[in-house]
Amino acid sequence: MIEVKKTGRIATVIINNETKRNALNLGAWEEIATIMGNLNRDESLRCIIFRGAGERAFAAGADISEFLTTRRNSQQAILYGEKTAESLKSILECRHPTFAVIQGACTGGGLEIAICCDIRIASTNARFGIPINRIGHAFAPAEMKPLLDVVGRGVTLELLIEGRIFSAKEALEKGLVSRIIADLNFDREVDEIALRIANGAPESARITKWVANLLAAGEKITKAHIEKIYAPCDTDDYQEGIKAFLGKRQPHFRGK
Repeated sequence: MIEVKKTGRIATVIINNETKRNALNLGAWEEIATIMGNLNRDESLRCIIFRGAGERAFAAGADISEFLTTRRNSQQAILYGEKTAESLKSILECRHPTFAVIQGACTGGGLEIAICCDIRIASTNARFGIPINRIGHAFAPAEMKPLLDVVGRGVTLELLIEGRIFSAKEALEKGLVSRIIADLNFDREVDEIALRIANGAPESARITKWVANLLAAGEKITKAHIEKIYAPCDTDDYQEGIKAFLGKRQPHFRGK
């Protein structure tokens, strides 16, 4: 169900279950954690894109049809939640920049995945929501925390308690997405965003993400942290960046 396509320094993770609007079963959550572990270790990568197969959906949440067998009681739900948490953590803690390319439905588990990415880009036809109130179980901490970090308590509770599905425009207003791109230009602009990320200095991006995670977690910044933060200033890429800027040319970073 989860496919990976790699083109140069960019990997695309595709949720492919079009007959069910890319709904995620338990196996898909397990696949995501494994795939992200492998991609995280790939030193050649500079950008990871998440998207759904087709244009009807990024992912329309969990595959509810399997809940009567995989989540039929609280004990099963706890185990299921552990798998989901592992997958979301693998996205949040990925070293490489990630961004979600959202077309169509981005609801439930789909929105959980998207919110864990660094950047979220939506087409004008995208729709968002977490209608968990229609299913009858509470939202797990590992699923709620990334949402709280991005949009705050008020919007999080609105999403979960009201369960309304809303437009890309409202998602932008609420801070769920970074920007909206017109359908006509969507794929072209997505490619341009990926290239801008991939053409940047890779270690700079990785450490920037690491610092953002430290600060978001409320960790105290130590001397060791500071030394790691400024370590890229000893790299060839740093020298290349300065020379390229002064020479008014595009830099060519090698990750060294």
